[in-house]
Amino acid sequence: MKLSKMETENPCKQHEDNEPLIEALNRACYCISLDQDALRRELEKGFELRGLYRSILDSHPHLFSALPVFVSRQHVDGMVRIIHAVESVVAMPAYRDRVMQWAPEIAQFDPGPLGVFLSYDFHLGMRGPQLIEINTNAGGALLNTVLARAQRACCEDVESLFVGPVDLALLEEKFFAMFVAEWRRQRGEQPLATPGIAPHASHTIAIVDDEPQGQYLYPEFLLFQQLFKRFGAEAVIADAKDLVFHGGRLHYKTLPVDLVYNRLTDFMLDRPEHAALRESYLDGSVVVTPSPRSYALYADKRNLAVLSDQALLRSWGVADHIMAVLENGIPHTFVVDPAQADDLWKARRGLFFKPATGFGGKAAYRGDKLTRRVWDDILAGQYIAQELVPPSERNIQDADAPLALKLDLRNYVYDGKVQLLAARMYQGQTTNFRTPGGGFSPVYYPL
Repeated sequence: MKLSKMETENPCKQHEDNEPLIEALNRACYCISLDQDALRRELEKGFELRGLYRSILDSHPHLFSALPVFVSRQHVDGMVRIIHAVESVVAMPAYRDRVMQWAPEIAQFDPGPLGVFLSYDFHLGMRGPQLIEINTNAGGALLNTVLARAQRACCEDVESLFVGPVDLALLEEKFFAMFVAEWRRQRGEQPLATPGIAPHASHTIAIVDDEPQGQYLYPEFLLFQQLFKRFGAEAVIADAKDLVFHGGRLHYKTLPVDLVYNRLTDFMLDRPEHAALRESYLDGSVVVTPSPRSYALYADKRNLAVLSDQALLRSWGVADHIMAVLENGIPHTFVVDPAQADDLWKARRGLFFKPATGFGGKAAYRGDKLTRRVWDDILAGQYIAQELVPPSERNIQDADAPLALKLDLRNYVYDGKVQLLAARMYQGQTTNFRTPGGGFSPVYYPL
């Protein structure tokens, strides 16, 4: 897309908050920014990963979008303010006491780590960024890093006005430093890895999921395995059912495991096949990140009802400016009460319903799409209702064949700091990676 003369002569003067310019780019810029050769090189840096690029194209045709998403600096800064406001409340003893009331016993155990790859997911609404949910063990961070490095500015105007949100050259180093920080929070100054030393002299990191080779984001597991090895740690990809706890150590086959990068969606490690991981975690003999405690503090959807309860926050002494940020930035959320079923049904068209402990859009529904059968399931389960905030859109085809995809914005966060900002484009009620032209997308915003 070539911007108009008015938009390129003095964009800051013509678009003081950048909104009209951003909207124009998302509506009418169809230039491909993804360099496929660069993407192949990034995916296959490690010798063991040769063929990964072709494998992803064949099995994951809608994992990466070829188009970027444009966001205003105002919205980027607004998301950061909301994240900082949430983190300030999560740190309060009163908040922790409240959310632990519905958390299982395992979440009471605090071995120290904060949890890697926490994600704050936003829609852009009429009031600006709206926090729709928080997730632990959010996937895609390393895939989005690779994707961002494979971009080429689609035109001079974009190159001069927009940049990626992070120093991509250092991002993988920061990711590994995050795992080191998690290790030290539980193990002190003992090194996690020693670059240049034989792998058996280093600690072992296990990337753990159920049947990992069958997971949609298995390619990212391979990338993490290579990353850990590059920084001097031994790394394996392990099926959780193959873990064994004996002799006071967690083992994968015959290999002792020191740190688990946890990709399981059994957040409380309740399932029988996760018994070894659960036992070793509670024993403190292995570092697990993210942990059940991380999930309880951040990702249980009922926590959003707490964070959007102004009267409750005020009773805890939350500062007025923090409450103002949360009130404006979190859609009103409340726990579904079957006693209020009739009123909720009448108001359903303005609500979005999510299971309290769900993930990845599983069993989540727009109120205007509900059937009576699904409604009965919601009333029988543990659900939250959230004020509906329609996602913003990005056009991926030209004016002769317009096609608008929905998008959300994911902030990958550690210790209150945003490491990476990425977008997901899709059609349907929730993100799905099944939409032609959709998938992960890099985010550009003004300097």
